Amino acid sequence: MTGPERDPRATEDPTGLPATEDRTGSPAEQDRTGSPAEQPTGEEPRRSGLRNPERAVRGLGAGTLSLEALVLLLAIQPIRVVGGDLSGAAIGAVVALAVAAVVLAGMMRRPWAWHAGTVLQGLLMLGGLLHWSLLGLGIIFALVWAYALHVRRVILG
Repeated sequence: MTGPERDPRATEDPTGLPATEDRTGSPAEQDRTGSPAEQPTGEEPRRSGLRNPERAVRGLGAGTLSLEALVLLLAIQPIRVVGGDLSGAAIGAVVALAVAAVVLAGMMRRPWAWHAGTVLQGLLMLGGLLHWSLLGLGIIFALVWAYALHVRRVILG
């Protein structure tokens, strides 16, 4: 037995209940959130379905920058061992970039922090002049940051 059989002509609404003829309003009038009575009056429906999309996007940006800071700090010793020619200036630059990433992660409520995060990715790629592995990390985190910006644009509109 495969389960209860359903009428192939019946359609289901997002709640999983079969649609019936006695519903009020046409499907075009009903939004993704359910019946028109469920929508708050005077407000736009949320595009993303998140309770607080701004907070979710800020968390994504802060998490990305925090992860970047952690990777930068943990990468110092392997770069010194494998690469061999990591100078004191390069170590100082890596630590400064990691501190800047942590500070920006804490300031994601400010609208300029997103632009500063983009500049940070560029500075990390410029760190490739000090050591080639910093360019590699810069490219990787620039791609991750670009994805975070894409998600921000999709969620917030």
